[in-house]
Amino acid sequence: MNDIIQARLAEYKAANAIEEENATKEIIQEVALYGLWRARFFDVAVFQGGTSLRILHKLPRFSEDLDFMLIEPNPKFDWAPYLKILTETFQEYGLNPETVSREQMDRRIRNAVIKDNSVANQLGLSFGARDARKKLKIKLEIDVEPPVHSIDAFTFLDFPVDYEVRHQDLPSNFALKIHALLCREYVKGRDWYDFSWYVAQGIFPNLPHLEAALRQFGPWSEDKSLSVDRNWFETQITSKIHEIDWEDARLDVRRFLRPVEAESLGLWSNRFFESKLKKLLKS
Repeated sequence: MNDIIQARLAEYKAANAIEEENATKEIIQEVALYGLWRARFFDVAVFQGGTSLRILHKLPRFSEDLDFMLIEPNPKFDWAPYLKILTETFQEYGLNPETVSREQMDRRIRNAVIKDNSVANQLGLSFGARDARKKLKIKLEIDVEPPVHSIDAFTFLDFPVDYEVRHQDLPSNFALKIHALLCREYVKGRDWYDFSWYVAQGIFPNLPHLEAALRQFGPWSEDKSLSVDRNWFETQITSKIHEIDWEDARLDVRRFLRPVEAESLGLWSNRFFESKLKKLLKS
């Protein structure tokens, strides 16, 4: 089945080893989504986060992890049965990854990881030649106590075969991106790249979902008077814009972009994102 993966990889027209590695990770992510569908994972969970934007909506940056949230809270959620079918699916496509659950049952976010070096070695990929022991790593994360007011959507995909993914709609996904942007304790340029992309698509965040997420985690979680409306949103995003070191933000996101997409990073500044916010608030 490696011919299917090889043909898919050729579609990316990777210009260097980094792009080739990013493309290979994305192919593994797509096979993983198909395996999760086979395991009926999307009966209980939805796909969300940056990788969902990349795979479902053609966000022009690569993304590392597969992020999900349960449809209904379940503190007893266990990755194990899904990983079993995931492993079987990979093997059907000539891949032999490790799938390891890293669950801590007292945590709201449950992790698993896919590790693979078989695809690089089998296909003779250049990033594998740098170090034959190098393993691609893709983390799976799921929120087992998700914030309320999320809205679901469904999308059909056709690689490696036809299947359907249940995922957050764009306004709900944007709400969780805003939550990360406001609450993350370090600068992640990918947050701001995605913010700019959402604005370009004319998407406004699902504010009730954002408020529910903020009440669960972050500096506003103990604020009983919290009321997330457009004025609150404008004030907090403006304040955050003025806190960011834009050079650090550019460095974080650059390796996930092709050179043509990376050119616009030179525009990043307080003034640039204030103009994006102004455009968003008009939508």
